[in-house]
Amino acid sequence: MSMIRLLLAEDQSMVREALAALLGLEPDIEVVAQVARGDEVLAAAHEHDIDVALLDIEMPGMTGIEAAAVLQRELPAVKVVVVTTFGRPGYLRRAMESGADAFLVKDAPASQLAAAVRKVLAGERVIDPTLAAAALADGASPLTDRERDVLRTAADGSTNAEIAAALHLSQGTVRNYLSMAIQKLAARNRAEAVRIAREKGWL
Repeated sequence: MSMIRLLLAEDQSMVREALAALLGLEPDIEVVAQVARGDEVLAAAHEHDIDVALLDIEMPGMTGIEAAAVLQRELPAVKVVVVTTFGRPGYLRRAMESGADAFLVKDAPASQLAAAVRKVLAGERVIDPTLAAAALADGASPLTDRERDVLRTAADGSTNAEIAAALHLSQGTVRNYLSMAIQKLAARNRAEAVRIAREKGWL
């Protein structure tokens, strides 16, 4: 039996260690690398010659979705399983667009995660069925990439001037993007627009 070499990326050490221990019990899976940041995924994948990357979405440095896109570009043979605590339909759509082969919620049993790892190596796609149904019902994000960037930067309470400086835009352009995003999300203000976009997984 050939061993499946797996990289585990998860910023919460207790969760990461628990997942590593559970997956390590599988006879054909070996967790050969663990990282706590999204921007460490590619280097670890190169160093340990992995077959599959199991990526959490919410990580410092780079999200799991962004790391999936980097792996798809740099190491297309590596299969990517995205796991998340947040079952947000928009995350599913963005993960698939980034080249993920599987998308599961984190509280799935370890046996289900292990089965997903085997299935993606066999060329299958594995998607949590409840999330798939919700993603279809919700549709695609109405936000453009720039509107999403502006909303994401506004999320910490930054002023228009601070957003403009961070994104190298004029304040007028920032106002326009925010106005469009608020309108598209049928929100009353930027804070509500941020909340709606986050809940949908569009940020």
